[in-house]
Amino acid sequence: MEVALGLKARTGRAVIVVVGGSARDPRYVERSEFRLLPDGALAPYHAAAELEPSAARSSVERSIAAADRLAVTGLRDAVNRLIAAGHAVRRCGVLVGTGMPDWSTQQILAVHVRMHQAEGELFRNVLVEGARANELSVVTLPEKSALFESAKAIDATEAQLAARLALLGKAAGPPWGKDQKEAAAAALVALAGIQA
Repeated sequence: MEVALGLKARTGRAVIVVVGGSARDPRYVERSEFRLLPDGALAPYHAAAELEPSAARSSVERSIAAADRLAVTGLRDAVNRLIAAGHAVRRCGVLVGTGMPDWSTQQILAVHVRMHQAEGELFRNVLVEGARANELSVVTLPEKSALFESAKAIDATEAQLAARLALLGKAAGPPWGKDQKEAAAAALVALAGIQA
């Protein structure tokens, strides 16, 4: 079966929901998570907050490189697992942020809220790049309006989308919270692209 992945970044990890079938009649395939930070690592900007400027910059760069590697590997493992189960994986929906100014590491570290914003963007961006590195076609959706934009993209009402997500959640079993629902919605948009 052709399937699509939906990805939502959280601090230091990624939520994946995989669906097949069609956007109108989706089939739950699997859900999982993988790490975007090495075991024991702190969020990149928070880990660098008390370091002197050049050490802070180096620390953030190392953390970003680690997150990139972990995203590529985590997605490769998921794709390989799905292929081994007989599925064809070509598309991926990723929830993304609004972007941020081109601030230096020091400008980000100077304001605590910027650290949170930069980390959120970092984790979302490595998922997009990780999907591309795994040769998946990527569709992005704004995280702040994920369900609204997903419903519009698959030509469904928000109530119809909610019903489809509820059926996927019933098939998946708990936990099926906001993260899983939004990742599933992104997967439905990617799945609709397969059938276009």
